[in-house]
Amino acid sequence: MTFDKLKETLRKGGVVGAGGAGFPSYAKLSDKAEVVILNCAECEPLLKLHRQVLEEYTYEILSALSEILKIIGAEKGIVAIKSHYTSALNALKAEISEFPNISIHTLDSIYPAGDEIILIKEVTNKTVSPGKLPISSGVIVYNVETMYNAWKAMKGQPVTHKYVTVAGEVKSPVTLYVPIGTKVSELIEEAGGVTGENPEYLSGGPMMGKLINPTDVVTKTTNAIIVLPESHSVVMGKKRNFKINLRRTMSVCCQCRSCTDLCSRHVIGYPVEPHNVMRVFSNGGAGATDSLLGSMFCSGCGLCETYSCPQGLSPRAIIAEMKDAARKNGIKPPQDIEPDLNVKDADLRKVSVERLTSRLGLKRYDVDAPIKEGFETKTVKILMSQHIGAPAIPCVSEGDEVKAGDLIGKAPDGALGVDIHSSINGKVISVTDKHVKIKLS
Repeated sequence: MTFDKLKETLRKGGVVGAGGAGFPSYAKLSDKAEVVILNCAECEPLLKLHRQVLEEYTYEILSALSEILKIIGAEKGIVAIKSHYTSALNALKAEISEFPNISIHTLDSIYPAGDEIILIKEVTNKTVSPGKLPISSGVIVYNVETMYNAWKAMKGQPVTHKYVTVAGEVKSPVTLYVPIGTKVSELIEEAGGVTGENPEYLSGGPMMGKLINPTDVVTKTTNAIIVLPESHSVVMGKKRNFKINLRRTMSVCCQCRSCTDLCSRHVIGYPVEPHNVMRVFSNGGAGATDSLLGSMFCSGCGLCETYSCPQGLSPRAIIAEMKDAARKNGIKPPQDIEPDLNVKDADLRKVSVERLTSRLGLKRYDVDAPIKEGFETKTVKILMSQHIGAPAIPCVSEGDEVKAGDLIGKAPDGALGVDIHSSINGKVISVTDKHVKIKLS
C-alpha cells in the first residue's frame, strides 16, 4: 500500500482518534515521522478498554502498526503501556518478536500519562514545544483502539462499532462493543442497570469527561460511561457555576502554588501557571497578566482542581472559561514559546493514578469490567460530526435500506474530515444535516 492509498483508506474507513477530540487519523500521517507511539496508558481512572483491546487483538494491532511504519518510512514503533497491565503486557511479549521494528516501553501509573504531550516526554524524553503538533518532534501518537480500527480499515472494514467501558453505580461493570449511535441508556441496561438513586451520567473519564443525558448516543470517541450519584464530588465539581467559581477564588485562594507545582503541563516546562491566573482574577484583572496567555496551553487535565488545591477551588474551570473567551475574541496563544527544560524536581511532581482515584472517592468503583461482545440494538442515531473537522454530508435518504458498513455520510472534498457508515442493517427513518437515524429491519 502506498502512502496516499493509506491516507485514503483511513479517511474513507472513518478512522479517527478513538477517544479525546477524535482527530482524523489519516491527517496525522507524515513521512517526517521518526517514531510512532501506540498509546496504552489508559489515562483516566476506571477506564479499562485499551488494555483489554490490546490483549484481545495483539497481533492485529501490531500488524497494523508495523505496516504503517513501513508505509510512512518511520524508524520504529513503540508500545507505551503501564507496567501493571500484566495481562496485556504478557500478550504483547508473546507476539512482539515477530515485529523487529516495534518495542515496548513500560510506564509508571501516573496521571495524565495518556495525554500525548506527556506520553511523548515519558517515552522519548522529547518535549513538544507549546502549541506545536507532535510531528514537529518527529512523533505520531495513536491509541490502541484507533490502531485496531486502522487494521480493520486496511482489511476493507470501516468503523461501525465502539468499545465502551460502563462503570460506577451499575450492577455489573462491563466493557461493551456496541454499534455507533446506540443510546447510552441501553448500555446502562446491559450493565445491569443503575444501583443507586438520583444518578448522573458521565461520558469519558472522571477528570476530563462531561455530564450527559442517558438519551445521548455513542460516538467514535466515547470511551466510557460512568454512573455516579448526583451528590458525588466529581459530579458537583462539573456542575459548578463560573460566577461561583470566581467568587470562591476571590475570597479564598491563598496563593499556595500547589495548582502550578503539580500542573502536568507546567512540570514539563510549559508556561502554564494556574496560581497566577487565580491571582489575576482575584485582583480584578491586575497582576501577572502574561500568565493568562501562557495558560492557553492548559490541557484541561483537571489535576489543579480535583487533586492539587487544598481549598477545592477550580483553576481548570476558570482557565477554560478564559480560553473560550479568548477564542471568541480572536486571541491566539503566543507563538514560538520554548519549554523550560529545567523544571526543578519534575519527577517528584508526578501524580499517582491510585492516589488520584482515592482522592476522587472512586476506589470502590475500580473493579473489573470484562469485555462483552454480541450487543445488539434496534435503532441508532449516527451523528455526522464525531470528530475534529468538517461534518460528513448525509448521502442517504429516508426510506433507504442500508447494511452495516454502508456509507451514509461523506467527508466534504478538500476538508478535514472522514466518512461515516451505518452501524446496523436497517431502514433509514430520518435524515438531517446533523444525524441519520436507522431502524433495524
